[in-house]
Amino acid sequence: MSTVDLAVSPVVPPVPAMAREAAQAADAALRQIRECASGFAELGARLRKRPPHFIVTCARGSSDHAASYGKYLLETNLGRAVASMGPSVASVYNTPNLELKDSLFIAVSQSGRSPDLLRLTEAARAGGALTIGFVNAEGSPLSRLCDVNFPLCAGPEHSVAATKSYILSGLAFLQLAAHWTQEAGLHEAVSRLPAALEAARALDWWPGLSRLADARSLFVLGRGSGLGAALEMALKFKETCRLHAEAFSTAEVSHGPLALVGPGFPVLALGQEDGSAEGTRSVVRRMVELGAEVRSALEVPGAELLPTVPGVPNAIAPLCQVQSFYMAVHRLATARRLDPDAPAHLRKVTETV
Repeated sequence: MSTVDLAVSPVVPPVPAMAREAAQAADAALRQIRECASGFAELGARLRKRPPHFIVTCARGSSDHAASYGKYLLETNLGRAVASMGPSVASVYNTPNLELKDSLFIAVSQSGRSPDLLRLTEAARAGGALTIGFVNAEGSPLSRLCDVNFPLCAGPEHSVAATKSYILSGLAFLQLAAHWTQEAGLHEAVSRLPAALEAARALDWWPGLSRLADARSLFVLGRGSGLGAALEMALKFKETCRLHAEAFSTAEVSHGPLALVGPGFPVLALGQEDGSAEGTRSVVRRMVELGAEVRSALEVPGAELLPTVPGVPNAIAPLCQVQSFYMAVHRLATARRLDPDAPAHLRKVTETV
């Protein structure tokens, strides 16, 4: 009797929800542009007619990192100060009579249910601000509370770690900046983002992240509009990989934090080809000289170059780099024997007071 060797197919682990959801960002971006462009155009005309004296943002976690990205877009293109206000000002300290007359207040949230964001938004309205919501959950308490609400259009997110909702929050700020300023370059950045995200999704950052499987800490660096991306990546290292990561501006890291850098110290450096690029390259060169293992989005001798989408507008380069990162960081979590969809001690919706 003859025997037949049956080939055993290798077991392919299921793709985590985090990666599946991150991969939907390009389609979601198209949806947001299609559904919200007219509303942003109306808001832009309103803001040009009666410009606010200053802008306040209110958010936590990944949403706050998107607000950091938006801060640089609005400050550099409009010349108006943007400040992040702590929700506890209203929810814990019950600060009376917030003076926000003639300001623009932007609340950013995935769930739109956190009591502290709701309290501060109520106080901002009472204080005379025009309140704007960038909220993923349509019909949420926060979206109903704001004077004007824009759905992120990210669709459901089941993984605890936010991905596409961060990118779509960034797009909301970009649409706001484009329609407020009417700058052709910003409108081009909006229109090119979906295709750029598709291209970024296909880039492989895993070789650059794979050697962090045994790491205990690292720096993530960015500057300007890229600082929010650095903050977001550092958070994802913490929550999905249980890897202590600190995000710094390349301007700040050269002060006290530089004392931690030495041979083998891991660094992930982001960057876009704007006015911050040469300063970022200078910092990366210094860290290479100190023996750090640097992965960099900008080409610097001695640093491992991370692949980036060529020729994209500087305004969307940080969002594209986050997209590429999202498609690799779940593999690092798995390599560290963790489930990226179920971080320890965390849940999807965190309602803080």
